[in-house]
Amino acid sequence: MEFLCYHSDRPGSAALRDDLLPEHWSYMDRYAAGMIARGPTFVGDTPTGSVHIVDVPDPAAARAFAFEEPNYQAGVYRDVLLRRWRNTLGRTMWDFPGGRTGGTRYLVLGLGAGQAADLAVPPDPHELVAYGPLLADDGVTWLGTAALLRAPNPDAARAILTVDRYADIEVHNWQFGGRPS
Repeated sequence: MEFLCYHSDRPGSAALRDDLLPEHWSYMDRYAAGMIARGPTFVGDTPTGSVHIVDVPDPAAARAFAFEEPNYQAGVYRDVLLRRWRNTLGRTMWDFPGGRTGGTRYLVLGLGAGQAADLAVPPDPHELVAYGPLLADDGVTWLGTAALLRAPNPDAARAILTVDRYADIEVHNWQFGGRPS
């Protein structure tokens, strides 16, 4: 089962986050086989959160992934968004034809309101790193849409979603995560 986990940082936790980086990477190494995408979000150079899209056996394993994470355990994170997710592109971020660098990358979270929207891959997917619906634990009930993409600016990133179909759309600067090469 695929899950999207977005941990939002607690204000003022950047130094603790930096101190825990080796533990965080070691923890994520345990999930490498199921990792679809990962990486930090930023405002300027300051980290604001961390997104992970991972394939694990069930909702209990997803909760364990999210809440046993060293940064969560140490208090780096303030909030956790954990939702089932469907990998509509059928690939990982490492398969993204645009590579790890170049251009500005974003995490776009559209939190649903009413009827499902944006279930199909957009018609021009070449800038998409990851894309899919956010779902309830039943794997059916639509709760929103999440995308990782390259775009020229936040407004262009937001435009990947049908704006009037969401209660809220968050756009975060994002970069490819993982150990440096």
